[in-house]
Amino acid sequence: MQTRAKTGHSRPKALTAHIEPTSVKQALLKPEWVQVMKLEYTALVANQTWSLTTLPPHRQAVGCKWVFKVKENLDGSVNKYKARLVAKGFHQQLGFDYTETFSPVVKPTTIRIILSLALTYKCDIQQIDINNAFLNSSL
Repeated sequence: MQTRAKTGHSRPKALTAHIEPTSVKQALLKPEWVQVMKLEYTALVANQTWSLTTLPPHRQAVGCKWVFKVKENLDGSVNKYKARLVAKGFHQQLGFDYTETFSPVVKPTTIRIILSLALTYKCDIQQIDINNAFLNSSL
C-alpha cells in the first residue's frame, strides 16, 4: 500500500484551511481557541495536577507552553479544536531535575487481543473518548 508518508507527498496547503496558532497571542484572538484553553485549564485545576510550592535552592522551575491542534473530519471540516498545556521537559537534566520517567502507552498487540477476545465471546464493543486522562486519577 502506498501512502503519502511513504512516497514523500504531503497534503496540499490549499486543502488545510484551518490554521493552528503558533503562539498564545495568536490563539487569544480567536474565541474557539480561548474556549478550549479555558476547558484545558479547568480540567488541570479540577484534577489537582499541580500545587504551588517554593523551589529548593539551585533549582529552576520547568516552564510550560500551549500546543494547539485542529482535529479534522475526513472531508476536511473541523471536528474539534484541541489546546494542551504541556511542560517543557526538554529543559530538564537527567540526575538533576529527575531520576526516571514513566510514560504509559498501549501496544497495538494488546488492542488486537482485546478485540479478538470480544469477538470470540460475542461481547459488545463500545468506544469512549476521554478528554483528560491523568496517571493517578480516577475515571
